[in-house]
Amino acid sequence: MSSRSSYISMTPSGLIVDRHDVGPVGLIVHAHGGEASGRCPGCGSLSASVHSRYVRSPRDVPAFGRGLVIRLTARRFRCAVPSCDRKTFAEQFAPEIILARSRRTSRLDCLVNCIGVVLGGRPGERLAERLSIPVSADTLLRTPRRRSAPTPTSAKIVVLDDFAWRRGHRYGTIVCDLEQRRIIDLLADREIGTVTAWLKHHPDIEIVCRDRGGGTREAATKGAPQALQIADRWHRLENASAAFLDIIRRHMRHLRRAVTSGDIDPKRSARSKNDSGKAGSNAQT
Repeated sequence: MSSRSSYISMTPSGLIVDRHDVGPVGLIVHAHGGEASGRCPGCGSLSASVHSRYVRSPRDVPAFGRGLVIRLTARRFRCAVPSCDRKTFAEQFAPEIILARSRRTSRLDCLVNCIGVVLGGRPGERLAERLSIPVSADTLLRTPRRRSAPTPTSAKIVVLDDFAWRRGHRYGTIVCDLEQRRIIDLLADREIGTVTAWLKHHPDIEIVCRDRGGGTREAATKGAPQALQIADRWHRLENASAAFLDIIRRHMRHLRRAVTSGDIDPKRSARSKNDSGKAGSNAQT
């Protein structure tokens, strides 16, 4: 079934819609760009001389529960500057429509990125299938990495931690910028010399957030002596939990004896519970 329409609101703005077809796979919209000329990426000159045409088939956001494919007719222009190395160049569309060599429109790529960030690979793939967006789990993981902001070149507050290249066999060091919440670098190992050399090449660092390991402390001291060293919250809570559990294990025999012997006063225990409940309500207010 085919019909003609001068405008379809479901297509990205900036494209001229020729017609749309309804097929077994979904909606197919035939469109072309609205600009009369193109700009050469080599020399920057405008050209309206069309060399040839070709069709791109990017996917767009679903419409009415059906997948949507745009048959986008793109042109190749002849460069008008004889000295330019590019004799012909492909028509480029606005970034909010579609990027060069992309198989998805920009708004669909943004939706895929959101699903990948929130749900990840396989759960996101199941949701995307229900939304009529045919993407794989690998695509949902790859898209957020590609769309992430550029890696910051300088950082003032960094965190040093280890991670597993291969769990139980090989470990490396991850360096993150805590202000921008971005990964700065991945070091091949967690040796003191490697971390020290990296810190020396980044003299702008003011604060190093690290675990309580002696190797990390030594590397931070040698590589960034000007920086303040602090323990991150996760490791502080982990160390506090480990210390609490260690105390419980060491005194478990005495605790069991106190519970079974009846030495604990029920009134005193109930009073302490009431006091803790009042303290919690006061803290909330």
